Amino acid sequence: MRKTVLRTFAATGAFALALGLAACSGNESGSGSEGGGTAAEDILVGVAMPTETSERWIADGDAVKSQLEDLGYEVDLQFANDDIPRQQQQLDQMITNGADILIVASIDGTALATQLDNAASKGIPVIAYDRLINGTKNVDFYVTFDNYNVGVQQAQSLLQGLGYLDADGKETDSADKKIIEVFAGSPDDNNAGFFFDGAMDTLKPYLEDGRLTIGSGQKDFDTVSTLRWDPAVAQKRMEDLLTSTYDGGSKQLDGVLSPYDGLSRGIITALENAGYGSTIEEGLPVVSGQDAEIASVKMIADGVQYATIFKDTRKLAAQAVTAAESFADGDKPEANDTETYDNGEKVVPSFLLESDIVVTDNIKSLLIESGYWTEAEVAAGVAE
Repeated sequence: MRKTVLRTFAATGAFALALGLAACSGNESGSGSEGGGTAAEDILVGVAMPTETSERWIADGDAVKSQLEDLGYEVDLQFANDDIPRQQQQLDQMITNGADILIVASIDGTALATQLDNAASKGIPVIAYDRLINGTKNVDFYVTFDNYNVGVQQAQSLLQGLGYLDADGKETDSADKKIIEVFAGSPDDNNAGFFFDGAMDTLKPYLEDGRLTIGSGQKDFDTVSTLRWDPAVAQKRMEDLLTSTYDGGSKQLDGVLSPYDGLSRGIITALENAGYGSTIEEGLPVVSGQDAEIASVKMIADGVQYATIFKDTRKLAAQAVTAAESFADGDKPEANDTETYDNGEKVVPSFLLESDIVVTDNIKSLLIESGYWTEAEVAAGVAE
């Protein structure tokens, strides 16, 4: 019979003692630990990813699975295709099948409380992966990037493309007046608010002094958000903005803040169809992005999309695996942030990673030389 990681105490005084020890260690989910660890081959890790429609999430799932398997763990990897009930069912099944640890990248960060309650009742530690799970105390750890800073970098890349910042991120002497539009991510993704806040805080001085103007006036998160990060939704909104604010493409539009490459490509399609040009040099507005998806990296190399934010998912996967190893050993994972990520029930101990701005000039140094993409993949715009 499979050994379990954090659920071998009987419902006796020993169980109560375990709960007391867990509370003293700062673990608020009700999980205990017998200490001493369990052999990797005896541990099943359930890995729940949101979708296979984004190459980013495929890469994340594969990286987590391969790194865990290299250490000897058994892995159950599932993708939910952005279907919330499906992800709930997948987690239920993982628990039923004897998962000892769960790593969860949620579709909707508020929709998994029942599943996490069940996990906690069985002593299964839960690691939230990249997206915080909200409204439950049963999240033991969170691995992600510094999401506020990702938003800062998105805005900085836009400001660089518009000429207000140089390549080193320093202020230029440009006093030009530019017109922009802003997009945000999915309102059910906790990260989207951090991205948006970081970006808007960075743009605020330029909006206040009049160098930047949001042409449509649409700037609150609820108005500019994009449900499920859907490129088609972003493209349709951009088309509507072009019709309502820019006379179908005949008025000036200099830049678009986009928080994700998939949205960026939809936005760029709308701009191209409206006659703004096929490259930035030809008049296409500067468009930001995120995730260094290969199709967008090619567009950056070709002068179509201006920038993206590179979050090395290999490092994120490695941090999730490190956290899982700690739980398997009966320990508490090391956090480097214990203040920022309040999910409404607790401040979840977190490990934050750093990200990079990618533009044409550093594709080679950041993406190719690191082995994230090959030169051939960038040239083709397709992952091999």
